[in-house]
This record gives sequence, structure tokens and C-alpha cells, in this order.
Amino acid sequence: MEAIRKAAVIGAGVMGAGIAAQFANAGVPVLLLDIVPAGTANRNVLAESAISNMLKTDPAAFMSARAARSVTAGNVEDTLAQIADCDWIIEAVTERLDVKQALYRRIDTLRRPGSAVSSNTSTIPLHMLTRGLSGGFARDFLITHFFNPPRYMRLLEIVTGINTDPQLAQSVVSNVLSLFMESSAGDSRTDIDSAQRFLQTEIDRLETQLREAERKKS
Repeated sequence: MEAIRKAAVIGAGVMGAGIAAQFANAGVPVLLLDIVPAGTANRNVLAESAISNMLKTDPAAFMSARAARSVTAGNVEDTLAQIADCDWIIEAVTERLDVKQALYRRIDTLRRPGSAVSSNTSTIPLHMLTRGLSGGFARDFLITHFFNPPRYMRLLEIVTGINTDPQLAQSVVSNVLSLFMESSAGDSRTDIDSAQRFLQTEIDRLETQLREAERKKS
């Protein structure tokens, strides 16, 4: 994965919708997907409502109404196959391991190999998220924990696993810095070099901790 040309966010709650809005602010087309509520005529109602709400938030999630048009609403029953065109797929669903893993299995059959898949979780360890999933999925998977609201909280926690492709993780870092950090509040630039060094240091530190933990288990 090099440049992010299209993204997907699965889970249209406050956090997922905010992440989708920040992709849109950066000029990246993004799918925003959620479940189909029982008994509803509009199968995209959750994602559509999230976009509508994001246009009304204060402080504003979108930099402009034009940016909001870069978000396409959908659902995980009818629209999930469109993730095949996405370079980065972010899961922001409920904090239940069984729900996340069931979704990952579906994602793995539809996504393009080499596309980044990440979870916004802040509570479930990465090795539990990828347990039982394919080696290819584990290589392309990491945790990217955004803070709310994503446009204004210029902070991202990145966690890689022992199987995560280091080049893919570095590509995610580079894209985050070039896309999000320069389109957060619409004012000053972030010191890209310093921020990138900080994030890479954190990735290296976490990888070392994970390897040491795995060594102790074996």
C-alpha cells in the first residue's frame, strides 16, 4: 500500500463517522458502512444519519459541506463488497471480539491483498483480534486508535503485531501524517518529520514489547 486513494470505515457511530469525515476533509473518497436495522425501509439509514449529524456538530467535523459529499453511505449487507476498491479499511464497531472477528472474516474474503485493515479498538489486544484468521490478514492488520473528535485531536495510537508487515505499517503512518495532520483544523502544518519520528519510535517500541511477550510464552 502506498497512497490512500479510497478508504472504508465500518461502524457509523460517533467515532467511525468522525474518522470518515476526516478522510473526506483530506479529499479521500470514503465508504461509511453500518448494519441494517430491523424493520427499516432505508437500509443505509444509520450511515446516512451519521453523515447528517456530522454536518451539524459543533465543533464541525467537516471542513466544508463539499467535503461531506466525499462520504458514501452504505451497509454491511449490500455494500461491503465495495471494500475491494479500498486501500485502507477501518473497523469501528462495538467492542465485542466475536462481532469484530465475524466482520474480519467477511472483510478478508472481499478486500484486495495488501490493503490495510485496522481496528479503532482501545480495549482488545491485537493478537486476540487476529487469532484464527488468515496469515495474509494478520500481515495487513494493525490497530489505529483515533481520539474523539478526530479532526481536532491530533493524536493516533498505532499498534502493530508480530505478524504485521512493517512496510504496510510505515505506509499507514506516512499517509496519516500527510492526509490527517495537514487537514485537521485547516490552519497550520504539523512538523511532519518530528511527528513521523515519534510515531515510528512508538511502533518500534510496541513491536519489541510484543516480540518479548511472545518469547516468554514460548
